Amino acid sequence: MDEVESLRALRVRLAERGVPADLRGEALVVRPPASHLPVWVFVGYGGAFFCWQSAEERHPVTDVAGAADALALYTAPPTSLFDKTARS
Repeated sequence: MDEVESLRALRVRLAERGVPADLRGEALVVRPPASHLPVWVFVGYGGAFFCWQSAEERHPVTDVAGAADALALYTAPPTSLFDKTARS
């Protein structure tokens, strides 16, 4: 699977999790629900990893579902310390 195909597969998995993303050339633009700033995802390290946050965050391209889970968690709004569920 080439880099663009890997990003397309990741976009599909993100959509299944309710995280919108658009393919832009050889990068995926993930739009976090609670932020105006997108997260740019690319395939790096010789095609071995999905990378984001200036390549500080990465996940193997061989695990697309795991990468989608990691990105969904990364882009999720932070939990509030004052949320009723956080107190229990």
